[in-house]
Amino acid sequence: MSGFLLFFNFLYYLFFCFRSILTGLFPTSSGTIIVYDKDIRTDQEVIRKNMGICMQHNVLFNYLTTKEHLLLYGYIKMPEGQPLGVTGLYSHRHKLAGSLSGGMKRKLSIAIALLGGSRVVILDEPTTGVDPCSRRSIWEIISKNKKGRTIILSTHHLDEAEVLSDRIAFLEHGGLKCCGSPFYLKETCSLSPFCPEILVCLC
Repeated sequence: MSGFLLFFNFLYYLFFCFRSILTGLFPTSSGTIIVYDKDIRTDQEVIRKNMGICMQHNVLFNYLTTKEHLLLYGYIKMPEGQPLGVTGLYSHRHKLAGSLSGGMKRKLSIAIALLGGSRVVILDEPTTGVDPCSRRSIWEIISKNKKGRTIILSTHHLDEAEVLSDRIAFLEHGGLKCCGSPFYLKETCSLSPFCPEILVCLC
């Protein structure tokens, strides 16, 4: 069990590093990443304006309502509109974030990531710790908001990757094991429904 946990933590660290470099938290030691023809080494500010991120753990203020969260982040990012209706949060707009269920908190975090018409959205295990009904609801939100965006999603659930993704990158032992469409990976790679390795999905 301890070996599995160490392996799991190592792979999560790899995705954390990728996410941190892409968002500009860490500099690259070598190489670069091109995001919509912009280089992260020289155009990080432009890239950030077109990027949204939903962390694995909710980054919310318990004393602000759902609507206030979107207004706060909206003023920072100049939104094209707050997606309360799309995420099913409209009826909960006056509730304090601290009183929301786990599933509603995840939906709010995803709504914040989608603000301002973000062209690149990073979702770090968006369905972690939610019930099956909320999980399906989050899948619908992601599917409805895929158009015109590149969504990078990490998950350990193959069914989630199959439903949401156009391409899947499968990481193992710190490297890329295989990459392709869900159908291609099922045909060529031996994958279990729950993968200790991280599936990075491009939606």
